[in-house]
Amino acid sequence: MQKIVLAALLCIFLLGCISYRKRPARLFNEVVQNQKTFDVAIVPGIAFHDKWDSVMKGRVLWVDFLYRKGIVKNIIFSGAAVYSPYTEAKIMGLYARQLGIPETHIFYETRAEHSTENIYYSYELAREKGFKTIALVTDPFQSALTKGFTRRRFATPIQHIPFMVDTLNKINKVDYTINPAAAFKPGFQSIVEREGRIKRFFGTLGAHIPWENKQGRKAAPL
Repeated sequence: MQKIVLAALLCIFLLGCISYRKRPARLFNEVVQNQKTFDVAIVPGIAFHDKWDSVMKGRVLWVDFLYRKGIVKNIIFSGAAVYSPYTEAKIMGLYARQLGIPETHIFYETRAEHSTENIYYSYELAREKGFKTIALVTDPFQSALTKGFTRRRFATPIQHIPFMVDTLNKINKVDYTINPAAAFKPGFQSIVEREGRIKRFFGTLGAHIPWENKQGRKAAPL
């Protein structure tokens, strides 16, 4: 499944369907120029193996950047233990706390196993917490791949703010070491062992999301 996703990303990139610099800059500038702020940001997780990789680091550093600028007020880190025995949301939270984001502004969604589920379950958690405005903070590729999903499936708009590579390079000099023990999931079994390739593929499309409106498959307003 990971090979399929990587191949798809490569094809999209080579065909020029994603501008990993222009689109993020345009979206960020729209937010700044219109002085938009958001009650909460959704940050989807990625598998953790010993240390954060460049994608996880980029997502966490970018949401920290937006938090410090006052663009996002709270953060939902989303992700279960999917490909490694560490709950992705909790791992990102550990790094965020190292960066100085207060625990009172961090929330955890730990059920999602696919990017569509990251967004759905975090949206429902935002509803539970009383948040009314919401942003998706991730890398340019995941943002582009999920823009149709967020546009069609949620009654409350979800503003995409993917990280800007050039800006991220300027703030990417830091590194932190965490103790991942708090995020370890006992009895872990990889999704690869639990589910076949076809089921995982449909999971990435949102097939396992428990929509309240099963016919319309659209989440109600926050």
